[in-house]
Amino acid sequence: MQCPMDAAASGTSPVMQCHSIPDESTSHSSPLPTVLERSQRHCYGDGTPGEFPLAVSPSIVLHVLSACDLDPKDLAALEATCTLFSKPANFAPYFALSLPELASFDMCQKRTMFKLMTQEEKECLKQQCGGSWKHVLRYILVREKNVSRVIAGPGHSIVVTTSGDVYSFGANCSGQLGLGDSEDRFKPCLIRSLQGIRITQAAVGSRRTMLVSDTGRVYAFGKDSFRGAESVEAAHTNQITTPKVVESLKGVFVVQAVIGGYFSAVLSREGRVYTFSWGKSERLGHNSEPSDVEPRLLSELEDVPVAYISAGNCYLLMLAYQPNGMSVYSVGCGLGGKLGHGCKNNKGMPKLIEQFRSLSFNPVSIAAGTWHAAALGADGRVCTWGWGHTGCLGHGDEEYKAVPTVVEGLRNVKAVHLSTGEYTTFVVADNGDVYSCGSSESLNLAFQGDDEAEEEEGPDFSTPSIVESLKALNKKVAQVCPTNASYWLNSEMGHPHTFAVMESGVLCAFGGGTRGQLGVKLLEGVEKVSVPMHVPIDLS
Repeated sequence: MQCPMDAAASGTSPVMQCHSIPDESTSHSSPLPTVLERSQRHCYGDGTPGEFPLAVSPSIVLHVLSACDLDPKDLAALEATCTLFSKPANFAPYFALSLPELASFDMCQKRTMFKLMTQEEKECLKQQCGGSWKHVLRYILVREKNVSRVIAGPGHSIVVTTSGDVYSFGANCSGQLGLGDSEDRFKPCLIRSLQGIRITQAAVGSRRTMLVSDTGRVYAFGKDSFRGAESVEAAHTNQITTPKVVESLKGVFVVQAVIGGYFSAVLSREGRVYTFSWGKSERLGHNSEPSDVEPRLLSELEDVPVAYISAGNCYLLMLAYQPNGMSVYSVGCGLGGKLGHGCKNNKGMPKLIEQFRSLSFNPVSIAAGTWHAAALGADGRVCTWGWGHTGCLGHGDEEYKAVPTVVEGLRNVKAVHLSTGEYTTFVVADNGDVYSCGSSESLNLAFQGDDEAEEEEGPDFSTPSIVESLKALNKKVAQVCPTNASYWLNSEMGHPHTFAVMESGVLCAFGGGTRGQLGVKLLEGVEKVSVPMHVPIDLS
């Protein structure tokens, strides 16, 4: 494991808080013994050459633990090894905390969302997460590992770089690119009006975009409605062509936003979920009009810290943090069994999906597709449920599943990432291979050939298959991001498209591109491509 101890070598200059330990001596009585000790590779004491008694300098140990970005599980394992890591480290002002606990706190403190909290708010979050800073760190990391910086919307695309800059391209009929006009773009364009604002996450819907900054502000542009899909009132909806702060959310520190087919939702840093619109008939736990601009708290989960949310066309999944494992809640339209409760009933209030416990399945990631859903387990297994049209669930048929069901076709694959679109599922394995199942009509699968050369019945995509066109690139894939919206509601935007993010930071795209959503201008008469094309943005 490489530890970034030398800031100068990496080209960065992190500002770290140095803790002082009472009575820790770092001086010698004369320079001669120091020289002798160094020549014998003795650091302190009477140890054999090459040994370094860690207990002599806990501040160095703390620096290493914090700088290496260790996983909370690794820190907990260290705490169980010996008294050096389990006893109080005696650092002011947290004298009773162990070194792993202090390292966890320091790593939380690197995040702006945590740094800007009052001490009382930090302690409250700590208790909500289980009473440990290691739990708080894990809670934060769950969202960071799930959030994608590349979003393939219906007709337009958004890319957020590691430095917080935002590029947009594609359809711009409602100003959804945030560039100050309504002209389509066929190559990535930097949203310059966001200069000085660090964006951490983006959400894309039909003719609308929402961005979240590291200070918890939400910026929106495009169609001025929290409904993602088109509606009869669309002709009368105002348009915003440059990023504008969502005033109704100024009292909420937002860390994530999502746009579904008929609603929008945001997640606060405290783990609370707020929804906009589509609240009639208790679909999302409250009654509201489509034009509603006020965030409505899902109070049923107020005491359950939610780490990540994912929106489908008409339902919402929530990944909740618990010290002994994650859990998943769902709310909204239950047609096709996509809420995962064993029935097709709608749920107006969030309800725990209990099937995971029966499967001994610890979910660490969720993906709410347009009409079906998927979850990734800590052990690398994948579950899918909901509508099974075109075989998108990967179970070898097109039957719906009303509860999460393990995909047996991936039993020899350790999955590390998954994503869903409209009747499409992608799974990335730990070796970088990409598997997919479901509809090939939208070219979201990127491995079908010439339409005229295909057999009349077409290939079978009801079980997971390797996406050969991505494998042929000889680059390890980290994430796949398909359009997750109804094609029927957004047909004027062209065919759906998909991005593949490589571990190296290279970005590729395939699928529909008539509006510029691939980041490149296609040849005249060409509407879609099945071979991944390079997008000129570096995400390394």
